Amino acid sequence: MRVHFMLRWLLTVLLFSLLAACQPSKTASFIGTDLTGTQFGKPLTLTDHTGKLRSIDDFKGKVVVLFFGYTHCPDVCPTTMSDLKQTMKLLGDKADDVQVLFVTVDPERDTQEILAQFVPGFDARFIGLRGTPAEVASNLSEYKVYAAKVAEPGQSGYTMDHSAGLYVFDKTGAPRIYLGYGEKPANIAHDLQLLI
Repeated sequence: MRVHFMLRWLLTVLLFSLLAACQPSKTASFIGTDLTGTQFGKPLTLTDHTGKLRSIDDFKGKVVVLFFGYTHCPDVCPTTMSDLKQTMKLLGDKADDVQVLFVTVDPERDTQEILAQFVPGFDARFIGLRGTPAEVASNLSEYKVYAAKVAEPGQSGYTMDHSAGLYVFDKTGAPRIYLGYGEKPANIAHDLQLLI
């Protein structure tokens, strides 16, 4: 009788151990840098490409991907936006739980009209944000984003040297992941799915 009881107890322990091993891990394993627990300053507040004032808090309930760039960018910005477009395709139906926000670092040239053509051209769900130079500078500072004009020798134009990573916020609006420039769409999709 005692042997029978011990055998049942061992089988029960084994069963619970196997079930626990099959459960998903409670700690996310991000490909990007885990920002969980970090704090930024005041929430981003700028005007979108339709003229509506937006705050990052407006998108609670969605995973937010925040990218700082500019429309005249010759390579980094369109490449990143194309990667985000591909990421949305990889997410399928889950893409509706993601909001991509493109914040211009060049508000002097990136008018509302230009943003309205550029940003939704990658995906109709993407939103472009802008503000006065002072408002943009304040938001760049809050998110520790570097941006500076670089004069083109012998030309009247300029480019913008800027940070090019992605900030990802969970559905509560908390910062969770930083993905560096050039991250593959499959890796971006992997991390977003962990938050969706």
